[in-house]
Amino acid sequence: MDNRSEVREFISSRRGRLTPEQAGIDPGTTRRRVTGLRRDEVARLAGVSVEYYTRVDRGNLTGVSDNVLDAVARVLQLSRAEHDHLRDLARTANFGAQVRPAKPRATGLRPTAQHLLDSITGAAAIIGNNRMDIVAANDLGFALYSEMYRSSARPANHSRFIFLDPRAHDLYPDWERAANVNVEILRREAGRSPFDKRLTDLVGELSVRSDEFRTRWAAHDVRRHYSGAKQFQHPVVGLLELNYHAMDLEDDPGHTMTVYTPLPASPSEEGLRLLSSWAATENISAIARDPAVRRSAARA
Repeated sequence: MDNRSEVREFISSRRGRLTPEQAGIDPGTTRRRVTGLRRDEVARLAGVSVEYYTRVDRGNLTGVSDNVLDAVARVLQLSRAEHDHLRDLARTANFGAQVRPAKPRATGLRPTAQHLLDSITGAAAIIGNNRMDIVAANDLGFALYSEMYRSSARPANHSRFIFLDPRAHDLYPDWERAANVNVEILRREAGRSPFDKRLTDLVGELSVRSDEFRTRWAAHDVRRHYSGAKQFQHPVVGLLELNYHAMDLEDDPGHTMTVYTPLPASPSEEGLRLLSSWAATENISAIARDPAVRRSAARA
């Protein structure tokens, strides 16, 4: 991904969404020729020269100080996730190859990470990486995303499932929101790991194969995704309304654990109990880990 293009398109999209009134500027009576704020308006509000801001707006963040980045973020009313994204883009512009990530562990996740997942009962838990792969789960986690594991491709991938598998429209009652959130997370991860070839390849693949993905990717929206609520229309137990909490695993860089829990005494709590029984009966965790098991089970 070209850093200058990413910066230019991101800042332009944020500048274009603000009206003068939102920025505290009197728009006057003269017809404006641009959508959103003009460069000179952003420069004035940020306390920098028009020439300097124009360089930033055109995608050149080399040598730009944190103070200037913070001022631009304030004027453009960036969210915390957007502000972090701008800083990530600046880091790449200033340090280039020095921000390349370390090689991933040859052995993958530490065994204790799977032990942690398996110790969680009454809730679905998964561990994912920055490419939206599910790399580990407890039994309920495998069962919750069982539709994603119907494909023989491993690891299971949220983005490919949402944009390339029609079953995703059945699993997510609000598919539009699920799709938006997925791309916003992926866009943020791309800013944090610009030299991750597999991540870049995933974005390229989805951009070619999915109009829905390509349109959303062009919006340059980013999001932090650490807590909230999510609905699933599971083919076995029906509607599940679950709260989720995500946490980064410091000893497994690039990995995040997400835990899905129902409200106590809710229909979804009973639904998860039924899902747990179904998962044990169908040996879902073994099937999810090894596609050959699924094929053997289908032949039996």
